[in-house]
Amino acid sequence: MRQRRTRSLQWVLVRRLILLQAAMLAIFIALCAAALWISNPHWLVDNEAAVAALKNAVERNDEGGLVVRETAELRQFRERFPHLWYIIRDGKGQSLRAGAVPDVYTKTPGDLLDGVDRATLEFAKDDSRPEAYVENVATKAGLVQVITSTRSSRGETDGLEINISATIDVAHNPDGSRNWERALPALALIIAMLLLPIIVVMGITTLVTTPAVVRRSFAGLVDTAEQAARIDINTRGLQLPVQRVPQEIAPLVRAFNQTLARLAHGYDQHNRFLTDAAHELRTPIAILRTRAELLTKEPQSERLLQDIERLSHLAQQLLDHQMLERPADERQIVDLVELGRRVAADFAPLAIEAGYDLAFEPAPQEKVHVRGNGSQIERALANLLRDAIDHGGGAGTITVAVDKNGGMEVRDEGPGIPPAERENVFQPFYRLQPQSRGAGLGLNLARRIAELHGGSVRILSGASAGAWVRMELPTLPS
Repeated sequence: MRQRRTRSLQWVLVRRLILLQAAMLAIFIALCAAALWISNPHWLVDNEAAVAALKNAVERNDEGGLVVRETAELRQFRERFPHLWYIIRDGKGQSLRAGAVPDVYTKTPGDLLDGVDRATLEFAKDDSRPEAYVENVATKAGLVQVITSTRSSRGETDGLEINISATIDVAHNPDGSRNWERALPALALIIAMLLLPIIVVMGITTLVTTPAVVRRSFAGLVDTAEQAARIDINTRGLQLPVQRVPQEIAPLVRAFNQTLARLAHGYDQHNRFLTDAAHELRTPIAILRTRAELLTKEPQSERLLQDIERLSHLAQQLLDHQMLERPADERQIVDLVELGRRVAADFAPLAIEAGYDLAFEPAPQEKVHVRGNGSQIERALANLLRDAIDHGGGAGTITVAVDKNGGMEVRDEGPGIPPAERENVFQPFYRLQPQSRGAGLGLNLARRIAELHGGSVRILSGASAGAWVRMELPTLPS
C-alpha cells in the first residue's frame, strides 16, 4: 500500500487564502450591490449639485419674469463655489443669467439642446473652457432649463481633479419595465470581467508572498526540528528553544522538552543504579577472591578462582560502560606505543597463566601520538586483550601491535570469528557460543570508546587463523 504523503501547511494556507479572498471579494461586491439596489442613491457632482441648489430658488416676480431668490441653500453653495454661474431659460424664451458666464455658453442653444432632458457639456482636454451641466427641472416658475457650472475656466481648479462617470442602462420592455432576462447575462459577464482580474492578481500575490511569509514565520520551527534531530543519548539533557517557535506549536515543543527531561532523569537514575551495583559487587568479589586463594590447590578451587575473575571482569566492564556516559572533556596527547607496551606488560602474567605467549610489536618510529582520554583508550585495548585471552583457544601467541597510522591490533591464533558474525559480535552481550566465558561486552565497549575519539574498531581477515581485531584512532601530525 502506498504511503500517503503528509500535507504541506504552506500550500494549504496558500490555497485557502486564495479561496477566502475570492469569497470575501464576491460577498463584498454582492453586499454593495444589494445596498445600492435597496437605497437607490443619486450621487451629485458639483455641477449637478448646483442645479439642485438653484431648483428651489427659481421663481417668478409679479411681472412673470424669472428671478432667483437667495435661499440659505444657495447661499451656502455660493460660499463653497464662489465661481458659480448659471443660465436659466423657460419655454417662452425668457432667460436669466448670473456669474461669469463663458462666451461659448452665451450663444443661442440649438434645437437639440432644447429637447435634451439632461446632459454634460465638455470640451477637449487641452481646452481651458469649463464643462457645464444642462438639466430640465421643475421649479416654482414651472419647467425651466438650467445650464450651470461651478467654475468659469479650468484654470480655477485647485490641485488635482478626478472625474469618475458611469452609466448603466438596463434593457426595457415595451411597457417601460426592466427586462432582466436580457440584462442579467450581460450584467453577470460585466461583473465577471471586473472580478476575474482582481481575483487573479490577489491569487498571484498570495501565491508569491505566502510561501515566503510562511517560511520566514516557520524558520524558528525548522531550527528547532534540526536541533531535535541532533539529540542522542549523549545530549539527552538538551532542551529545545521555544522563543522563535510559532505560538500554536509552542505547547508541542514544551511537551517534548518535558518528555526529554523525564527520559534524562530516568536514564540517569538507571545509570546511577548500574554504577552503584557494579561498585557494590567489587567488594564481595574481592572477599571471595581472597577466600578462594586460601583454599587448597584443587581443580574445583581453580575453577572457582576463574569464575571469580569473570565476575570481577564483568563488574569492571559495567563500570567502564558507565564511565563512557561522562563527558570526556579532559583530553591530552597519548603515545599509543607507550600505552600498548604498558597494557601488554600488565596482561602478560594473565596470558601466560592461560597458556599463551604474549608478543608486542611497536611501530617503527618510537612514538605515535593521538589526542584523547588515555584511561578510556587503555580500557579499550585491555578489553580486546581480555577477549583474546578468553576466546583464543588457550594456546599459541597473542600479539599486540601498534603502527604509525594510529592502529592498535590484537591478534590470536584461536578459532577466529566467522565473517557472517563480525558485526554481530559488537552487540552488547552477544556471544558466539552461549557457554563461552566472556560476557559479550568487550568488543562493544572498545568500539564505543574508539567512536568517541573519532576512530573505529573492525575485525580483519588475517594471514593466519585466529581473530584479528584492529582499533584505529586519528593521529596527530608529527
